[in-house]
Amino acid sequence: MHPTQEDILTQLAASRSPVSGSALATRLGLSRTAVWKHIEAMRRAGTRIRSASGQGYVLESDRFTARALADRLAVEAPTRIGRDVLHLEETDSTNLEVLRAAEAGAAEGLVVIAERQRQGRGRLGRTWHTLADDALALTVLLRPPLPPERVPQIPLVVGVALCEAFRSLGADVAIKWPNDILHRGAKLAGILTEMRAEPGHVQAVAVGIGINVRHPAGGWPTDIHQAVTDLGTAAGASMRRLDVAERVIRGLDAAYALYLREGFEPLRQRWWSAHAASEAPVRVREGAGHVEGTAIAIDHDGALLLSAGGTTRRIVAGDLELMVGD
Repeated sequence: MHPTQEDILTQLAASRSPVSGSALATRLGLSRTAVWKHIEAMRRAGTRIRSASGQGYVLESDRFTARALADRLAVEAPTRIGRDVLHLEETDSTNLEVLRAAEAGAAEGLVVIAERQRQGRGRLGRTWHTLADDALALTVLLRPPLPPERVPQIPLVVGVALCEAFRSLGADVAIKWPNDILHRGAKLAGILTEMRAEPGHVQAVAVGIGINVRHPAGGWPTDIHQAVTDLGTAAGASMRRLDVAERVIRGLDAAYALYLREGFEPLRQRWWSAHAASEAPVRVREGAGHVEGTAIAIDHDGALLLSAGGTTRRIVAGDLELMVGD
C-alpha cells in the first residue's frame, strides 16, 4: 500500500465518525483533490470507503494499520507484548514470519498481523482460514527465560488471556484443552505455538492466534469439519478488529508478565476455572484410539489429568471432546 494511503487508512480506522476530506488534507499536507485520488485508488484495490454527504469519508471495510494499533497501545504502553507491531497484507503464515524475524534478532514482544495467509495452520497440520475483514490472524514473538520443557505452559497462559479478553468484550466463552476458545461448544479461536530451542535454553516461541471476529457474509468455508462461530455472535454485538486486537494484546501482555513474575500456578487456577470440561466427562482421541474419563485437573506442565477406570491418566496431547449429552 502507498504510504499516503496507509496514512489515510490509519486516520479512518481511528475514527468512529466520518472524517472530512479537508481534515485529511490538513493532517497529511495534501490538497483535497490528492486525498480524493488516493481514496479512489484504495477503493479500486478493494478497500470499502463510503462518502457520507456533507460529512466526509467512512471506512466500511474492517481494516486497520500497524500505526493505528500502535497509537492505541501507546496510551498505556505494554510491558513487553505489542511494543513493536508489523501489519502485512499477505504472508505465508504469521508464525513463519515471526520465526524468521526471531532468527534476524527481533526483540521479544513483536506482534505480526496479516490480512491473508497462504499457509495458515492450526494444530496437527490442519488448515486455518484467515477470512479478510472477518478474522484476525496474529503471532507474538516471546523469548521466555525458560527451559524447553516448560514451554507447553505458554499456550495455556495465552488461553487464559484470550478467554478473559473475550469475556471483557461481552462474549460468553470457555477454554477447551489444549488450545481452543469455544462459545457453546463451537470454536471461535485457536492457538498454535512453535518453538526454536537448544538444549536447556529457549531461543524463541512463536504464539499464533486465529480469531473469528464475525460471521462471513458468504458463510464458512466448506472444508471446515467442526462447529465454528465468531466473537460477534458470542458477544451478541458488532466487533471491530482493531478493538479486538488491542484488547487481546493488552491481555496477553498482562498474563505473560504475571507468568514471568509468579510462575504458572496462579494462571493454572484461572485456566481451570474457565475450562469448558472441568470435572466433566470427556473423550480424548490419541492417534487411532481414545480414552474416556473425567477431567480432574491440569498438571504443572499443561498435561490434562483424567480419572479413568479408577486410575489417573496424564494426557499430554490429543483432541478433547465434551461428552455432555452422549
